[in-house]
Amino acid sequence: MADAPPARQGRILRLLAGLLLTLAALAAGAYGGLRWALAEYEAPGPLGEERAVVIPRGAATGTIAQRLEEAGVIDNARAFLAAAWVTSEAGPLRAGEYAFPARASLRTVLETLRSGRTVQRRLTVPEGLTVAQILALLEQAEGLTGSVAPPPEGSLLPETWSYSWGDTRESLVRRMREAMDQALAEAWAQRAEDLPLASPREALILASIIERETGVAEERGKVAGVFVNRLRRGMPLQSDPTVIYAVTDGAGVLDRPLGRADLATDHPHNTYRNRGLPPTPIASPGRASILAAVRPAETDALYFVADGRGGHVFSRTLEEHNRAVARLRAIERERRGTN
Repeated sequence: MADAPPARQGRILRLLAGLLLTLAALAAGAYGGLRWALAEYEAPGPLGEERAVVIPRGAATGTIAQRLEEAGVIDNARAFLAAAWVTSEAGPLRAGEYAFPARASLRTVLETLRSGRTVQRRLTVPEGLTVAQILALLEQAEGLTGSVAPPPEGSLLPETWSYSWGDTRESLVRRMREAMDQALAEAWAQRAEDLPLASPREALILASIIERETGVAEERGKVAGVFVNRLRRGMPLQSDPTVIYAVTDGAGVLDRPLGRADLATDHPHNTYRNRGLPPTPIASPGRASILAAVRPAETDALYFVADGRGGHVFSRTLEEHNRAVARLRAIERERRGTN
């Protein structure tokens, strides 16, 4: 084939040169764009201080970007969407409540959302609450969802419980019941010999009374010892908290002092009228009270009454007990007169 004319060769060379220049420009632009994208990906974000943001279940990536932008975690939803798409092989963005640190970069934000390490919220359930009171706490706990049927009285272990936003109340109650079952089984396995308790359930009932009788840790074992002594002798327990439970129909809180009429209330939980343990627990006891119920302190006391200073006076005889009661009444009269 004959060589191309010089003019045509010139046009081809100019075309090739232009194409090479265009490719070089595109490559330079792509390199510059890549550098810009990497800089945006690693750059500190706009957040001034740590902030928690809830990502709803089933939220699309665009919805997540908008929520993060509105919360001030990111300043460019489009950049977030691009970065999420480019790094999609790292995993999906997960629902939940996440804490983003101050100045979090797009990299940090995306890694946080893919980690599944949600904010751990905490709910403290104090010892000695009734089921109704515990369910009220669960109802007020922010982030928990759904309803739950009331479990048996005394079946929920009081502790500080962790949960994540979106967890159900039912799941938390299930954990509390399982923990109570385990704590009771462990305590029952190390019970003292010759206890007047026939089963772990009876130990739980006694523990609930101990829990409501004293808030002084050092007294639990001795309070348990008094009740065990009375059970062995067939004496009624005569526990005021059981009367409160009876009078309030399980609410467990009475906004007035008990009166003589209350002590005569015809109710199966009234241990002034009925001998032995009540039919159910009167509250949810903690681990210490459960252990006190199965390993009571050795004592010859059969009575105790408040000492007016937060503790109790323990007595062996009714005569000693009556003197302690008289001292308490005098303290109460003096306080009323002062007030």
